[in-house]
Amino acid sequence: MSHRPLATVCGLTIGDYLLWNWSLNANHAVLALVSGLTLPPLAIAFVWLLVLTLARLVADVSRGARGTRARKAPRTRRATRARTRVPGAPRAAAPRAGAATNTAARASSTGPAAPASSPARPSRKIAA
Repeated sequence: MSHRPLATVCGLTIGDYLLWNWSLNANHAVLALVSGLTLPPLAIAFVWLLVLTLARLVADVSRGARGTRARKAPRTRRATRARTRVPGAPRAAAPRAGAATNTAARASSTGPAAPASSPARPSRKIAA
């Protein structure tokens, strides 16, 4: 597939128009009918791709007018962390000052001790 769909569709549209025009003048009815039926969808696709290309061009120009500082902004750790987070996993809450003492007290009263210093994290294993 071509990396330049606008140029491809433009070429197909112009070629189809020329074929349609020639076949009408040369009394080739079937060829004129087929090329005439394919011309409107090609013309619509060409106009649509032209509008999209112009909109992207305007967006790029307006993005460049804001300055290079916006493009060269350093990435923060928060943005990186948000991308690597598992979508369905709950967020781990920040430990409070007395959380280790409360966890140790609860563990001694309820039975087997759980490690007090490790925060709750979702498992990274994939279930089979």
